[in-house]
Amino acid sequence: MALESGGEGVRVEARLVPFPKSLSPEARQYLARSVTPDGVPLTLGGAPLAHDDLAGWAAAKAAVGAMMLQMMAPAGAGLKSSVETLDLGGALVHVATPQGGGDYRAYIDIHGGALVHGAGEPCRIGAGMAADRHGVRCYGVDYRVPPEHPYPAALDDCVGAYRAVLERHAPENIIVGGSSAGGNLAAALVLRARDEGLPLPAALVLMTPELDLTESGDSFQTNRMFDIMLPRPLMDTNLLYAGGHDLAHPYLSPLFGDFSKGFPPTFLQAGTRDLFLSNTVRMHRALRRAAIPVELHVFEGMPHAGFMGAPEDLELAAEVNRFVADSWGRGA
Repeated sequence: MALESGGEGVRVEARLVPFPKSLSPEARQYLARSVTPDGVPLTLGGAPLAHDDLAGWAAAKAAVGAMMLQMMAPAGAGLKSSVETLDLGGALVHVATPQGGGDYRAYIDIHGGALVHGAGEPCRIGAGMAADRHGVRCYGVDYRVPPEHPYPAALDDCVGAYRAVLERHAPENIIVGGSSAGGNLAAALVLRARDEGLPLPAALVLMTPELDLTESGDSFQTNRMFDIMLPRPLMDTNLLYAGGHDLAHPYLSPLFGDFSKGFPPTFLQAGTRDLFLSNTVRMHRALRRAAIPVELHVFEGMPHAGFMGAPEDLELAAEVNRFVADSWGRGA
C-alpha cells in the first residue's frame, strides 16, 4: 500500500491498544495513570519546539529541570553517599563516595535528558544514587548542554572526565553507564576514547539508549504514541544538539560505529513499548557481528525509562547489579 509520502508500509486502523495483562498490577497502574481518559499520553504536550527556537528551549529546560528535580528529590533526601563537585578534565563532575569510602573501583554515570535536560542537581542526585546502588565511587558527569553548548561540548566533557578518572583508577576497574541520552554519550565516549588511544573501560551499561539520532529504526514508527514517556520522535532535539554536524556520525549516533576495532562488554536494555527499542536491538546485533560480549534485556510492555518502581524495574535493577558485579570480577 502506497503512503502519502510516496513510501510503502502497513496502514494501521485507529484503535485503542490495551495495556498488556501480562504486566504486574503496579506496572499497569503506572501506564494507566500516564494517559488521558481517551488514551493520549500525558507527556505528548503541545507541538515540538523547532531546533532553532532558542528562547523556547531555554524555557523548556527550566520547566523540565524543575520537574526532574521534583521527581528525584525524595531519592536525594535519602542518599547515603557523600557528594562533592569537582572540575575533572575540564568537566564538572559530581563525585559520590559511598559510606565507608570507595575502593579501587569506579562507576562513571552519564545522565539522560534528551541531550538537553538533566544537568545540575538531578545529575548530582543521580551520582549519589549510583554510588549507593553499587557501593563504589561514582563520577556523575554534569556535561554542558544546548542551546548554549551544542555538540561536541557534551562529548568533550565526557571524554575529559574519563581521562581524569583514568588517572585515579585502572581501566579494568572502571564501568561506564548511561540511560537514554546518557546511553548515547556513554557509547560515544567509548568510541572516541578508543579512537584517541585511551584504554577501554571494563564494561558499558546502556539503559534504553538513544543510539541513533537519525531515527532510522522501526520502533520510531511502530512505538510512536505507544511509549507513554516518549510518544513521538525527537528530531528537533537531535538537530539542536548536533549543531549542524552529521547526525549519522558515530560520535553522534554510536549505533553506526565500527565495533570491530574494540568495544567493552555491554549490557543493553529496552522495552517492547520503548521508542528506542530499535536502537537497542540493532546495537545488540552490531556488537554480536563484531564478536563483542553483549547482553540484551527487553521487558514486556515497558516504555522508555521503565515503570517507576514496579516489580519489573526491580528485576531489571537486579540484572544490572549482577552484570556490574560480574564485570568487576572479570577485571580483578
